[in-house]
Amino acid sequence: MWLNNVVAGLTPGATYAIVGVLLTLMSQLTRVVNFAQVAVGMFGGYISLTLVTKMHLPIFVGVTVGVLVAAILSALLGWIIATWLSEASTSARSAVTVAALLFLISLAFILFGYRNQPFPTIVAGPLFKLPGGAVVSKVTVVVIVLAIVITVGSWAFLKFTAFGVKLRAVSDRQMAAELLGLNVKMLNVSVWFVTGAIAGITVALVGPSASNDYVTLSSVVIPGAAAALVGAFRRMDLALIGGLAIGAIQGLFAGFPNLLIIRDWVPIIFIILFLLWNQRKEVWDVAR
Repeated sequence: MWLNNVVAGLTPGATYAIVGVLLTLMSQLTRVVNFAQVAVGMFGGYISLTLVTKMHLPIFVGVTVGVLVAAILSALLGWIIATWLSEASTSARSAVTVAALLFLISLAFILFGYRNQPFPTIVAGPLFKLPGGAVVSKVTVVVIVLAIVITVGSWAFLKFTAFGVKLRAVSDRQMAAELLGLNVKMLNVSVWFVTGAIAGITVALVGPSASNDYVTLSSVVIPGAAAALVGAFRRMDLALIGGLAIGAIQGLFAGFPNLLIIRDWVPIIFIILFLLWNQRKEVWDVAR
């Protein structure tokens, strides 16, 4: 029983992991905590839904357009921040993404209405059973593999490719990168575009099996931020582990009616524990 619940929690956990890795990338490369990370994917998902259900386009076409819309929206937000807030603090730049989050949720209500509909299903059905009888679905495996590929691929890209080296140079010494002739703004916008596309793909995969109302779906950024905090917004591998752990623990709590109320608080608990751990040195110094 408990194993079934843990396995069921791995799908949202892998989603949190992907969001956590994307937030880590954004923080490291663009100095922004992007609270609109999932909102652009949500908006792209509803574009896909509209194209498939109302215009009767093939699912592949609708999803492709939705992912492209998510990427463009993300790139537009990145361009705005890079143009007018290039010298602003991280907190000021991140605050703009909160405004974007609220704007996209409001716009979704206006364009798509208040009645939510299920997203088109891309991957569905069970894949295999574990020895204890727990059923592992196809979407669970696909999203976990996607999370691992994004984590490992991002690390390898930044470490071993010339373009990745340029992105690291921009994040470390922006003024020096500009003096060397690098187009800092376009490099930043490219990061926003790619992370927006990944958010769109993630929403397209997990949307059919999750609560897909505008607010709930966009709020996935909260457990994603908790996962990123596990890696201190620096290590993508720990963000991956943190996201999977949060999802698994939430799934475990879902199997116990007395603990069900705690399930939604798991990301908050992770955030609090991180903040307490992060401040431990100052507390110990005062205690001495």
